[in-house]
Amino acid sequence: MSNAVAPVVTFTKTRPGGGGGNSTSAYSALLHTVKDAGLLRRRTGFYWVLFGAITAALGGIVTGFILLGDSWFQLLMAGALGIVLTQYAFLAHEASHRQVFENGPANDRAGRILANLFVGISYQWWMTKHSRHHANPNIVGKDPDIERDFISFQEVDAAKSRGLYAWATRRQGWLFFPALLLEGINLHIHGFRTVFGPRRVERRWLEIAMIMTRLGAYVAVIFLVLPLGMGFAFLGVQIAVFGLYMGASFAPNHKGMPILPHDSKVDFLRRQVLTSRNIKGGFWMDTFMGGLNYQIEHHLFPNMPRPALKRANEIAREYCETHNIPFTETTLIESYGIVVRYLNRVGLAARDPFDCPAAAQFGR
Repeated sequence: MSNAVAPVVTFTKTRPGGGGGNSTSAYSALLHTVKDAGLLRRRTGFYWVLFGAITAALGGIVTGFILLGDSWFQLLMAGALGIVLTQYAFLAHEASHRQVFENGPANDRAGRILANLFVGISYQWWMTKHSRHHANPNIVGKDPDIERDFISFQEVDAAKSRGLYAWATRRQGWLFFPALLLEGINLHIHGFRTVFGPRRVERRWLEIAMIMTRLGAYVAVIFLVLPLGMGFAFLGVQIAVFGLYMGASFAPNHKGMPILPHDSKVDFLRRQVLTSRNIKGGFWMDTFMGGLNYQIEHHLFPNMPRPALKRANEIAREYCETHNIPFTETTLIESYGIVVRYLNRVGLAARDPFDCPAAAQFGR
């Protein structure tokens, strides 16, 4: 096992199997061990209890919202609501991976209701994007999570930045977490673009009905209870906390880990382990990150229920040790440091907007 930070490298082409032994049988052996331990068995009761606890917390926030009335203490309720909505998003994520119920349709129904009606983002958009990520984590041109957005995850993308955007890109590591305050808006926009866009969307009108009902009811309640300025402040705080929490939970898992070229031939086991990072922390980290702290196990066994991930971690870590596969685990704070340093290093490829182009051309 390696608790050290995995180096940020770019893989070159490898032979099918990633080198060394029968890679297919290697993963199959690990999978059989996990199955024999009963770790793929559904824990539906756990998820019902968790859903009940989150919903009870939502009920407490609604009660506090009503009792506080016209008070700036409502911003505390807004922050709490952002946290609760993120917890619902974790449940939607797990339903999309078939971790909750025995059959696919039941998981899809639960995921669609939680994502669209509770959180306000498109389940179809999430499923499409996240499925691509799981199949090809950190693979150039295949993983949507490393495509250029406000943040550049590859130097070739950072080098395309110009003007003030280049200035921000060169400092993108420091700007990453402040930028996450806007991620909630970004997620909602992606949802709207998906359900109202030209591409095929399964159960499009159901998703539109859910998202619009949720949006209409939510906004109406806020502005019926709160004055206009306070209402906008409430929305701003809630969306900012939601975006920051979501981003802070997903960012440590792959950012700063090896990036593979588009045509790499790395076997499934190594592809998932070498590009993922686990976060140590026990029960409280399991709760804070919704099980995403066991990112390696989640990628190796994507339909494994959250309560089984801890035991799977012990098995997978020992297995990787035996097969000399680097297995990366670190603390949450250390992972954030890795992400910031990595993004800043990538961002240096952006042209400094205050540099003179002629001087740069002639090396002056």
